[in-house]
Amino acid sequence: MTEPGQTTTKSWWSTALLHRVARLQGREDQVFLILSLVIGALTGLAVVAFILLTERMGMRLYPVGGAPWRRLLFPVVGSLGIGYLLYRYFPNARGSGVPQTKAALFARGGRITLRTVLGKFFCTSATLASGIPLGREGPSVQVGAGIGSVLGRLLGMRPEQVKKLIPVGAAAAIAAAFNTPLAAVLFALEEIMGDLHAPVMGAVVLASATSWVVLRLFLGNHPLFKVPQYALVHPVEFAVYAVLGVVGGVVSVAFTKLLLGMRARFLRFPPKTVWFQPLAGGLLVGVMGWFVPQVLGVGYGFVGDALNGNMAFKMMLVLVVLKLFAVTASYASGNAGGIFGPSLFIGAMLGGAVGTVAHHLFPAYTATPGAYALVGMGAVFAGIVRAPMTSVLMIFEMTQDYAVIVPLMIANLVSLFIASRLQHEPIYEALAVQDGIHLPTAETRRRSGRHQVVEIMQSASLLLPSEITVREAWERVHSSESRAWVVTDRRGVVGVINSSRLEQELAEGEDKELGRLVDPLAFPHVHPDQGLDLALERMGANQIEILPVVSRADVHKLEGIVTLAEVLDAYGVNRT
Repeated sequence: MTEPGQTTTKSWWSTALLHRVARLQGREDQVFLILSLVIGALTGLAVVAFILLTERMGMRLYPVGGAPWRRLLFPVVGSLGIGYLLYRYFPNARGSGVPQTKAALFARGGRITLRTVLGKFFCTSATLASGIPLGREGPSVQVGAGIGSVLGRLLGMRPEQVKKLIPVGAAAAIAAAFNTPLAAVLFALEEIMGDLHAPVMGAVVLASATSWVVLRLFLGNHPLFKVPQYALVHPVEFAVYAVLGVVGGVVSVAFTKLLLGMRARFLRFPPKTVWFQPLAGGLLVGVMGWFVPQVLGVGYGFVGDALNGNMAFKMMLVLVVLKLFAVTASYASGNAGGIFGPSLFIGAMLGGAVGTVAHHLFPAYTATPGAYALVGMGAVFAGIVRAPMTSVLMIFEMTQDYAVIVPLMIANLVSLFIASRLQHEPIYEALAVQDGIHLPTAETRRRSGRHQVVEIMQSASLLLPSEITVREAWERVHSSESRAWVVTDRRGVVGVINSSRLEQELAEGEDKELGRLVDPLAFPHVHPDQGLDLALERMGANQIEILPVVSRADVHKLEGIVTLAEVLDAYGVNRT
């Protein structure tokens, strides 16, 4: 009697739920706005919990007057323990969170799992509390975007609508993490969407405002940093701020290149070492923290000291160098945490050091070092993250000081120019490429309505394993009508080889493995949403007649091939 009753009840509940979801799907616009409010509130609560959890855990691990051994032990133990959890249970929670959020938007259909959201929250909290000097803002972005993704899919919304919830959650996270609702909207559109005219602006504003209100209800109405009011002392200061922009741009490039270079080395290690790789970053931080405690954690308290002119010149210089290596090593080795906070810290110390020198040389014509620390924060942030408008608005909202807007704009522009010239690829795009994720450019999105690869791609008829030799490969393909073939290994596609290269190797008497003739990290390919003109251009540049079509979420995942003949046919060119 009980079992049939339970089945009937469950059937009624499931039917009612499905009926409710069907009704919601018919009113997606209204649901979308309501959901933006819910996402903003939940993300605000998550960020508040993030802040309280990391601060209280950190105070327990590092009490005032605590023994020096804590500064060595806890970063090591924390990085090792969290490294195992990330490897075993939460592989998608590693790193900053911003590249992963953009990948979810552009390459994974808006999908971020609940497991990733929970793993990001708890693993990052433990990592930061243990003293690893990464930031909470980037992880908050992934948590907020994940909340939007999970809720959207739970309500049965279409994938296109779920993808629109990604920037909504990201904006809510930044609004609460930095207490900057306007900058959060700009960041979601400028960095996450890559389009300041995105149609989701209304929902982004709504979520940002809601999250900001939640933050203030729980933690009060306080800016992130309290600074004195600054004023321009003399027009000659503009030249000093321009110099600060140059220095900030150079330091931004050094940070980016060091982080990407170290991370590339860690990625070359065997997969079985991934779980204890974060130990390298934790050990370096622990050793530094033993001698210089200011290296540990994000260090917003020390940023406040620099902004108020309460930090010595030598200490600021030392912290620029030590933080540069501590942050890049921690991130590159695989710890969970972002680079937002560290970029602001490094910028504040760099600006304070430059300001100290300027004020010493020209005391009557320059402001106190705190003003330069404030501008330095924005300059380094703009150079690393490549979001200059977000940087200007964020610094203004965090400090509520309008007087530094013009100097900040000058330094940001110079820093961005220097960084773009010396490091062409922005850091988040470069990090995604290292993970095998190729995000679409603004040009690709603008041309989405034209002839695309997906329209003509076909299945690959012949794949060559990378472990066979050149002679074995030639025996398989010499009678084929095609003149180029895709090379694969256990990961998937790793390159393309043409007949002329095989003939050349055979003529030279070489019999290498096929995998040694291709570069698995930089082989010619296209994505399904790219244009046929780009496919034609890459075929010509590489002298091949086929291109592998690969997923944006995984560059080694083969989705098909596109041939020269099919491209020409699509353009109406008859090759008779």
